[in-house]
Amino acid sequence: MNDKLTRVAITHGDTNGIGYEVILKTFADPEMLEICTPIIYGSPKVAAYYRKMLGLDTGFSIISRAEDARDGRVNLLATFDEEVKVEAGQPSREAGEAALKALDRAMTDYRAELYDVLVTAPINKKNIQSKLFKFCGHTEYIEDSVGEGHKALMILMNGSMRVALVTTHLPIKDVAQAVTREAVAEKARIFHNSLKRDFRISNPRIAVLALNPHAGDDGLIGNEEQEHIIPAINELAESGIQAFGPYPADGFFGSGAYTKFDGILAMYHDQGLAPFKALAVDDGVNFTAGLPIVRTSPDHGTAYDIAGRGEADPGSFRHAIFTAIDIYRNRAAYDEPLADPLPKLYHEKRDESEKSRFNIPKAKEQARRDDKQQKAE
Repeated sequence: MNDKLTRVAITHGDTNGIGYEVILKTFADPEMLEICTPIIYGSPKVAAYYRKMLGLDTGFSIISRAEDARDGRVNLLATFDEEVKVEAGQPSREAGEAALKALDRAMTDYRAELYDVLVTAPINKKNIQSKLFKFCGHTEYIEDSVGEGHKALMILMNGSMRVALVTTHLPIKDVAQAVTREAVAEKARIFHNSLKRDFRISNPRIAVLALNPHAGDDGLIGNEEQEHIIPAINELAESGIQAFGPYPADGFFGSGAYTKFDGILAMYHDQGLAPFKALAVDDGVNFTAGLPIVRTSPDHGTAYDIAGRGEADPGSFRHAIFTAIDIYRNRAAYDEPLADPLPKLYHEKRDESEKSRFNIPKAKEQARRDDKQQKAE
């Protein structure tokens, strides 16, 4: 590993939400430029509009290519030339199109290895829909764009807990059918690997939540636990993964049991995110695990109700940047000793062989000369 600054790509999200406000407030602190080099994918005109409207003095340099980003400054990469009408607090098709253009350019630049990590400001999942974006959210879009066949796992996290989801943006009526033994085991394995590699936990303990109230009461209130979740937990145990449960969600969070585990696997979106957001307050981060790219985001949405009013708290966004950098460094540290040792071993043996070929005859020749000199004396 080297000490160069991490290049953090930031997509501006919905231009009528609080994206620019939390971005500009975050980089109003000059110390942020001592830990990363930001590359904001967005619109210089929209950024300038919000800066003026909110009375902020965050400076930025406009660039046209990620290659032109420089350390020690806020780099704003213009992802489109068209004018964007800003209507703070109002969802619009135009705002969705602007969000998608930034995302699309960021995906292209990631494939070209032009930055290290990605942090996404919130989008409106409805107005971003188009021929190019037919997904339920960032997670699915990024998995499809740069996942390279890997499966994504949504993790909501802060300093005290990490909550992952078996199903994400799925209607409640479809959840039970999607909670299968295979799905639970697959997501738990991704979670386990992420806890080890991304968070450097050597032997993580994962709590698995039940789907039904009271964990189904032995089939009285549902049989998903007996038919799918418990068999998945047993399967995981056989492969050496520490997974426990299934725990009824209400008692699990209410009793504080979540503090005893490295990760919590919830069955559906609100089961895990409702208690998480109630406990996380202002420092929650959304991390997309399981993919080659390191992507995080704040755990809040576009917040139209306060957009343009100067009330948005940048805490979650700032933590998203810190988290992305930490995970990027953790991966590098985790992967380094696991790199293929054969090339290194081959070169070491070859070097020794070369030393033997050239050094040993020289040593023998020197010994012969010494012996000849001693006889002459």
